[in-house]
Amino acid sequence: MNDTITLALSKGRIFDETLPLLQAAGIEVLEDPEKSRKLILPTNQPGVRVVLVRATDVPTYVEHGGADLGVTGKDTLIEHGGQGLYQPLDLRIARCRVSVAVRSDFDYATAVRQGSRLRVATKYTTIAREFFATKGVHVDLIKLYGSMELAPLTGLADAIVDLVSTGNTLKANQLVEVERIMDISSRLVVNQASLKLKQARLRPLLDAFAAATVQEALT
Repeated sequence: MNDTITLALSKGRIFDETLPLLQAAGIEVLEDPEKSRKLILPTNQPGVRVVLVRATDVPTYVEHGGADLGVTGKDTLIEHGGQGLYQPLDLRIARCRVSVAVRSDFDYATAVRQGSRLRVATKYTTIAREFFATKGVHVDLIKLYGSMELAPLTGLADAIVDLVSTGNTLKANQLVEVERIMDISSRLVVNQASLKLKQARLRPLLDAFAAATVQEALT
């Protein structure tokens, strides 16, 4: 089992967009995570398996050796801190952005200019804290885990900091994007001990990921 390579992925967009990169490396996942109840999925390579974990848990699994490598968003890495992780590649997949959004009738620019203290709901507290600190804006952060759009609509918060892809969810809830904090894409992260102990197995995989990423960028 020690020679097995374990890749941590989360279901959904990251899983779907990682599949072509895996295929370019000669690896095919043999079961559909949406149809299987298994949390450990076999591949066509006897020594490679995929473990399905929550997106926010990918860095933790890789850091502590529950997985040798994983794919996770830059946002998740910033919130995790990225300790103990080798981050060799920006895979340029699952792209989106972290933005500030408010109710369409809330005058965000005036509130910031007047030095108002804002209540901001987010699960990205590290990103939000650093962003508003650099702007000199005083905020009270309210940590939420889901349905961020509800916070301004119910009066819980003045603004939210959240991932935005198309912006359609914001529009549907009468919210507007007022500041773009950073662009996000998914990274390959590797356990540092695995990189040394399983280098012969991991290096070809990392090289294949790198080649596939470059090829994707050119197409």
